[in-house]
Amino acid sequence: MPGGAIIAAADESERVEAPTTWRAYLMCVFASFGGIYFGYDSGYINGVMGMNVFITQYTGMQPLDPTPCRLKRMKSLITSILSAGTFFGAIIAGDVADWVGRRFTVIAGCIVFIIGVILQTASAGPDLGLIVAGRLIAGFGVGFVSAIIILYMSEISPRKVRGAIVSGYQFCITIGLLLASCVDYATQNRTDTGSYRIPIAIQMLWALILGTGLLFLPESPRYFVKRGKLDAAADSLSRLREQPRDSAYVQQELAEIVANHEYELKILPKAVMSALGPIVSKEVSPTRAQWTGVNFIFYFGTTFFKDLHTISNPFLISLVTTLVNVCSTPISFYTIEKFGRRTLLIWGALGMLICEFLVAIIGTADAGNKTAIKAEIAFICIYIFFFASTWGPGAWVVIGEVFPLPIRSRGVALSTASNWLWNCIITVITPYMVGTDKGNLGAKVFFVWGALCTACFVYAYFLVPETKGLSLEQVDRMLEETTPRTSAKWRATTTFAGQMGVTKEGTLAPEIVEDVERKGSIV
Repeated sequence: MPGGAIIAAADESERVEAPTTWRAYLMCVFASFGGIYFGYDSGYINGVMGMNVFITQYTGMQPLDPTPCRLKRMKSLITSILSAGTFFGAIIAGDVADWVGRRFTVIAGCIVFIIGVILQTASAGPDLGLIVAGRLIAGFGVGFVSAIIILYMSEISPRKVRGAIVSGYQFCITIGLLLASCVDYATQNRTDTGSYRIPIAIQMLWALILGTGLLFLPESPRYFVKRGKLDAAADSLSRLREQPRDSAYVQQELAEIVANHEYELKILPKAVMSALGPIVSKEVSPTRAQWTGVNFIFYFGTTFFKDLHTISNPFLISLVTTLVNVCSTPISFYTIEKFGRRTLLIWGALGMLICEFLVAIIGTADAGNKTAIKAEIAFICIYIFFFASTWGPGAWVVIGEVFPLPIRSRGVALSTASNWLWNCIITVITPYMVGTDKGNLGAKVFFVWGALCTACFVYAYFLVPETKGLSLEQVDRMLEETTPRTSAKWRATTTFAGQMGVTKEGTLAPEIVEDVERKGSIV
């Protein structure tokens, strides 16, 4: 490796991490802007499908007509087709990220997304073909971004603030949802197609900002190590930590990444088997987040509140629930590093299931009482608070941390794909579950979400490990040596660099460096 040897730590007690400067911190944080892109796209459709012009344009119905099967099918198709596209986009994204890099995969996703948005904006009813095609294509772009932005952020962030930075992604999702609600609220009373075309077209701005900004950020050093480009990895890490590339901070961190990668490659069959636990259990972390039912509020909240027939402005109630989501998420910046991922997920699931069962019970016992409906809305807001401060950010943080480098991109992509698969399933079936001419569950649907949140609670207690304060390489070691229920007590005592071989000069053995470069060159 030209430019200096890789310095390895003799033991864990000697390891140090570069101080996090504001510039380095902001570089890592910018990637979380992808959450606005994702959140806005998820949120605007809720209001658009409740707009009078949109309903008339695509169904030929008057807004006050009884809701027919055609409208339910339209809502189900338009909402779910995006999730179908994101599922396949996320599946593909893992391999693309290993081939061209994390940054350029996200940038490619932005380009694909913009094409899809252009098609949606050009769409005019009653034919659904163009808007469905646009949503599907945009979904591929969202799949690329949502899968790989988490991977990128986890790989470039300092370990002490990684949880907070990745939580920032969820916060940006809530900002995107809020912006979507505000735009929908502002255009809902327009009598031309601008009422729905404006909310659709604005999405392009978020993709342009994210894609352009990423052109100026460094690539993940772990991607370069995987490809055997150790010089490029050192340069990237130097930029991210704002340290000279030959400083002990950079060389020491890079040594551990290299040694961990070499260790995982040597035991790859065993590593794949040991990763089945993370793949099976952590792959469903975002899936369980879907099971909480929160997207029922953000996708169908407007129409659900309309069907209660006692709320004069359902758009305003949807805006309130979105504001609760936005204001609650920043709490996780502190709590996820103070109390840990596992603790937040356990207590968050408990809080959500209690609120959801209360909403279901109140709505079933006295559905037409205005006071009861106010109580339902209050508990829905408390439930959103629990989600936004725990499971919302926590699920994304966990999936970005638990996979070893050789399979990390595919593991994160599979986890994200499972999220979108269940998102698709839920958005397909929900209109039929609550539609007044179908299941007509009304508030009883919260019995379903409450039962699924109970499963989330059990899952978090038995299967989620504690990864707070650990480097990604230390997480690998912790998963080898402990169980989820005892993981919070685990402490690092060795390093991969020390285990794989350190010379008398304190550098990583040259044969290890050469082996990583050789294997990376034939990937």
